Amino acid sequence: MGKLSGIRVVDLSQFLPGPMMSVMMADQGAEVIKIEPPQGDPAREQAPFSSYNGEEHSVWFANLNRGKKSVVLDLKSDEGKARLRELIADADVFVEGFRPGVMKRLGFDYGNVKTIKPDIVYCSISAFGQQGDLAHHPAHDMAVQALAGFLAVNDGADGAPVVPGAASADLASGLTALSGVLMALIGRDRTGEGAYIDCAMFDSLLPWCAHTAGSAIAGGPSPVSQSQRSLGGAGFYQVYQTSDGKHVALGGREVKFAKNLLTALDRLDLLPLAEAPAGEQGELIAFLAQVFATKTRSQWVEWFADKDVAFAPVLNFREALDEPHIAERGLLVEAEGGGNHIAPAIRFLGEEWTPGCVPKKGEHHS
Repeated sequence: MGKLSGIRVVDLSQFLPGPMMSVMMADQGAEVIKIEPPQGDPAREQAPFSSYNGEEHSVWFANLNRGKKSVVLDLKSDEGKARLRELIADADVFVEGFRPGVMKRLGFDYGNVKTIKPDIVYCSISAFGQQGDLAHHPAHDMAVQALAGFLAVNDGADGAPVVPGAASADLASGLTALSGVLMALIGRDRTGEGAYIDCAMFDSLLPWCAHTAGSAIAGGPSPVSQSQRSLGGAGFYQVYQTSDGKHVALGGREVKFAKNLLTALDRLDLLPLAEAPAGEQGELIAFLAQVFATKTRSQWVEWFADKDVAFAPVLNFREALDEPHIAERGLLVEAEGGGNHIAPAIRFLGEEWTPGCVPKKGEHHS
């Protein structure tokens, strides 16, 4: 029995932010009823595919929708709307991820849903929120990152932004939505009142820049990556190429790490540069780049093994998932009947977790 056993969630969301939020609830025992349109959640069609309990599923869809029930409803039909009202009547949480105004046109905005279930916790997830000039602007993750300032510092040495490796706006909103829903459920236990949560991807991502965009937050200029300590301006928070064309990373700027490495390299004279402001460490960065180019990545891994330095090889996902740490922590789990799942980041001591079944489209009718 999970921490959220007994909580019922009606989830109309698709793709990534909402399903990420609700799968974390399902992983902890909540009954999540995934409402899909007749064509299904588009994530079902996203390759690659793998076999889960004898059924072919998108790996993306499986990892974000395990343990849920799938109910197909046409919300443009009277029958579909009637069935959704029945499900809401017994629900604790209602989640939707449509553009602002869609739920009102369908008759399931917060005001209407509240008449069905007065203490409902209702969560809307959208790109820019329910109000404001951008509320109806279409956007997926990267456009939100672009408008929030994050893409500008996701750049290389030439200053040109590149496509980010993580859908940070999507994922930030999933985490924020989960936090809001859980807060609202705790509040409901105390007061008996439900809540409405307007969760925007933009709003969720923006606090993630507090440690890098301080000058802009304070009303000054925007940070430039090459002169910012966490974005490329520091020698000990930097990526370096090795002799075999692979890469390694130094990921700790503390003086103790710099001293340990520079002592081992017999260049302790460069320590003052490691303490210099970001953007003024060019000589140190050039030296370290030259040094790392003398050995292969695997040779550096061996060389660093007995040194107290925040160092890591840059691995691809295949290499990362094959690391012993993944097995030691139980982070990649094969379901009974097959199919791999990334384990929940939130697990509790003394409680075992097994992945729930991946639902076929519309296999549940109640």
